[in-house]
Amino acid sequence: MHTAVLTDRERAAVQAYLRLLHTVRASFDGPPGSLRPPVIPPSVLAEAEQALDEAGLTGNEEKFFHLVRSWHTGP
Repeated sequence: MHTAVLTDRERAAVQAYLRLLHTVRASFDGPPGSLRPPVIPPSVLAEAEQALDEAGLTGNEEKFFHLVRSWHTGP
């Protein structure tokens, strides 16, 4: 399997996205039937947005998700 060689900023963007993804998943893992809406800390979303911007990936989702798929092979 071919893996991408990411720049430091691209790697930071992928890692921030994965943290955001894990946070979102965890927020939905509450008890079944819970009436509490999921809560995502604004700082987690802001970190991901800033990292995407700094890597020059804002608005280029196709390239970004290609980097995610080629770099992160876990669940």
